[in-house]
Amino acid sequence: MIKGLYETHVQVSNLENAIQFYTEVLGLELAHHDETRPIAFLWIGKNKESMLGLWEQKENLQTRHFAFSADKEDILNYSVDFLKNKNLKPYNFLKDGIDEPMVFAWMPALAIYFNDPDGNQLEFISILEGDGKPELGVISYKEWLEKKLR
Repeated sequence: MIKGLYETHVQVSNLENAIQFYTEVLGLELAHHDETRPIAFLWIGKNKESMLGLWEQKENLQTRHFAFSADKEDILNYSVDFLKNKNLKPYNFLKDGIDEPMVFAWMPALAIYFNDPDGNQLEFISILEGDGKPELGVISYKEWLEKKLR
């Protein structure tokens, strides 16, 4: 019965600023801004594939994590520069100071992280072809290419 995840919601400290970040910086489309309560909905992808809800929370903000699916080539060749050009700091899962995408070998999937202005941890992720190799842990894409051929 379940086909996928359609929507998720995050808390933001300033709804107008968050709408601007997600639409102007990340390129999501505003679907609905509820004028009667501090919430907005944004379309993710084409044809209303999925939705992000932004809920303004002035106190006790609880940050969350979610991932945007992206093409492998975009993550490898474009994501880091895209984020830096938007004044965002890309980082890998290990948070080791290296701003290159890494592979979760168990899936396998390629990912790079960044934060929104409220500290919600966002991710671009792409599932890679082939079988997972959990014993490899989290490794660079170069290492993945070398080790997956063995």
